[in-house]
Amino acid sequence: MTALLVPFRGAAALDRGLVSRRGLRRHYVRLYPDTYVHRDVEVDARTRALAAWHWCGGRGVLAGASAAALWGARWIDGAAPGVLASTAHLRPPPGITLWRDDVPADEVTTRSGVRLTTPLRTAFDLGRRLDHDPAVESVDALYHATRITRDELVAFTAQHPGERGIVQLRNVIDDSDEGAESPWETRTRLALVRAGLPRPDTQVTIRDAGRFVGRVDMVWERWRVVVEYDGDHHFEPEQRNRDVERWNALEAAGWRVIRVKARQLLYGRQTLIAQITRVLRAAGAPV
Repeated sequence: MTALLVPFRGAAALDRGLVSRRGLRRHYVRLYPDTYVHRDVEVDARTRALAAWHWCGGRGVLAGASAAALWGARWIDGAAPGVLASTAHLRPPPGITLWRDDVPADEVTTRSGVRLTTPLRTAFDLGRRLDHDPAVESVDALYHATRITRDELVAFTAQHPGERGIVQLRNVIDDSDEGAESPWETRTRLALVRAGLPRPDTQVTIRDAGRFVGRVDMVWERWRVVVEYDGDHHFEPEQRNRDVERWNALEAAGWRVIRVKARQLLYGRQTLIAQITRVLRAAGAPV
C-alpha cells in the first residue's frame, strides 16, 4: 500500500481502506485528534498548517503563520501551533490556535482545495497580532514570497479602521521593507535604523560604468557604503567564492562593504553600529 505522505483524517482513511489500523499505529504520527502524517514526513510549518486544515474539516480558514506557510513564506517555526480563523463552534486541541474572526469572503481564497486568507489579509493579521519585531519579519517574508507591496498593505489597512492592533500594524508597515530576504536581514535593517542611521535601500543592483558588479542586501548609494548580512549558507564553498569575488569587485569599484553576522547583532551590536557609523561619517554622511 502506498504511504500517505500528507496529513489526513485517520477515520476516513480507515473507512476507505487506505491504511490499516496496524499500519496507522506503526507508520504514522498523530498531530491532532484523528489527524495523522507519515512518520517519515518532516513536520514543518506547511505540514502543520495542512494538518490543522484537515482537523477542522473545512469549518474555518487557515490564517496567520499557517496561511503564510502555504503562501511560501520561509523561516516559520514548524513547532509553532497551526492557526485557524473561524466562528464555528470548534474547540481547538493543543497545537492549534483559533482566532474567532469572521473573515470577509473576499479576503479568503483556495489553494489546492485548502481555504486560507489572502496574502494581504495574512500580512494584516500577522502585523497586528504578533509582537512588533516578529511581525515586521513576517510581513517582510510575505512581501518576498507573494510579491504583495507595502503600498498595497497600506491601502488594505486603511479599509479596516478600528480593528484590534491597527496602531501597531501601522508601525509595523512603516518598519517593513519589500527587499528583505531573511529574518536576519530584517533584524540588521531594524538595528541600523534604531541606532539613528539613515534607512538603507535594499536589494540594489550595483553597476560600474554600466558593468554589473553585484546585487547587495542594503546600501547607502549616496555614500557608496554596502551592508551585507552573512548567513550560514555563505559558508558553503561555492557561495563563499562567489561572495568574495563580489565583495572584491565592489571594493575595487569604490564601494565600502561591511559584512554582518548574527553574533554581532546578538552580542556586539554597539561595536557594529559604531563601526558602520564611522564608515558612513568618513564617506560624508551626516551621522
